[in-house]
Amino acid sequence: MIEENVEIQSEEEGGELFENFRIVVDKGQSLLRIDKFLMDRLESTSRNKIQQAAKADCIRVNENPVKPNYKVKPGDVVQIFLATAPREIEIIPQDIPLNIVYEDEDVVIVNKAPEMVVHPGYGNYTGTLLNALTFHFQGQKTEEGNPVLPLLVHRIDKNTTGLLLVAKNEVAQTFLAKQFYDHSIERTYTALAWGDFDKMEGTIDSYIGRSLKDRKVMTSFPDEDYGKRAITHWKVLFRFGYVTLIECKLETGRTHQIRCHMKSIAHPLFNDDTYGGDSIIKGTTYTKYKQFVQNCFKLLPRQALHATTLGFIHPRTKELINFRSELPQDMKSVIEKWEGYINYNKPVEEEEEIEKVDINRFK
Repeated sequence: MIEENVEIQSEEEGGELFENFRIVVDKGQSLLRIDKFLMDRLESTSRNKIQQAAKADCIRVNENPVKPNYKVKPGDVVQIFLATAPREIEIIPQDIPLNIVYEDEDVVIVNKAPEMVVHPGYGNYTGTLLNALTFHFQGQKTEEGNPVLPLLVHRIDKNTTGLLLVAKNEVAQTFLAKQFYDHSIERTYTALAWGDFDKMEGTIDSYIGRSLKDRKVMTSFPDEDYGKRAITHWKVLFRFGYVTLIECKLETGRTHQIRCHMKSIAHPLFNDDTYGGDSIIKGTTYTKYKQFVQNCFKLLPRQALHATTLGFIHPRTKELINFRSELPQDMKSVIEKWEGYINYNKPVEEEEEIEKVDINRFK
């Protein structure tokens, strides 16, 4: 009997890539090595991938990790966790500049620039992050002597900036993807959202799925009939009256999770053209204000969202490592403009200035 619990996120904005299979061994099953047992039942999975999963402690029997030579017996509950990634398109090496924050034999962390698509796909077959990393890895070899290739464990949007983690071998990929599946990866995003939040912090817990009207857009649903559970914790960093700088901590990683969740509570991200943030949501009707917002849109021609921190257990050392990325210049510029606008337009009777945003705190 096979009970497949498959979760594959093939989209972006924190999209994670993994499959999780649960198999209850039949009563009549004879003793058999678990790698052979799994090959018989997962026909589309290679023996090498099964063995890599075992090395990453991602094959478990009765909740305990086992090696490939473990022999299954009747009644065993077998779970195997596999990382997945797009493999239908050949990745062409391209010499594209990258901001590499960290790299070793197992992982590379990139501070992704705006306008860069993570992987090739329809309409974006070249010029992607994977094209750039494939070029960067030329000449590097794995411990088995194979060429190093970039292996995805999650993604962020084309117009979202910040930290992205990529594996350099299948063991690392499986080990890291399991952390995303377990929600143990530590991730925070910095965002500029429309409106003034009525609380200092909160949690959005809903189900996110594709819109019933537009398949390119995600929607927040109240129950699981149309989506998968998504949890975002947010807190206010600075208030500008018309917009608010917030920090979002992801507990799950659904497609467009932050963007969709912020729209669902009437605080779409600033200049998010997919979720309604590219028009004036809050503010006055004065021409001067409209021009100010339009100037901000020109400075930041994308949604105001940046992957700021990333923490994970390293696949080789098994130690927790953390990284932080400072805000990109386009977001800094818009934050400074809002600060200046609010200060300049404060009523005369308000003598004290608003708290000044310390941009350096994001370095």
